[in-house]
Amino acid sequence: MIGYVTLGADDMTAAERFYSALLFPLGYPLEHYHGDLNFIPTAKPGDTKVYIKRPFNRAAASDGNGMMIAFEAGDQAQVRALHAAALSAGGSNEGAPGFRADYGADFYVGYLRDPQGNKIALYSSNPDDPRRDD
Repeated sequence: MIGYVTLGADDMTAAERFYSALLFPLGYPLEHYHGDLNFIPTAKPGDTKVYIKRPFNRAAASDGNGMMIAFEAGDQAQVRALHAAALSAGGSNEGAPGFRADYGADFYVGYLRDPQGNKIALYSSNPDDPRRDD
């Protein structure tokens, strides 16, 4: 089980706008802590916490090549809504929500970059949603 994920950011205002739009609807309230952002889920204790922080070494934050954080949404409609909200909150599109040929028939996913350049996935495998037609 992953306890927490930390992403670096240089612009906390942009990071707060983006991650609030993305994480509030998933049940992650925001705590400000020493100038950093802590998103700690309250609905399910033990869920992964998300911390947005300035790098401890005081160097510029940078995105990790090949690194991606994925957040599970409740259904395909929520994937679309969160993808749109995150784009409106300063993110950039890395792949519109939909099915991908490389994944299972019920894996619905959209990709984004946060304002710092970190790659984010929003996905759902809800069995009550439509599946990809193969």
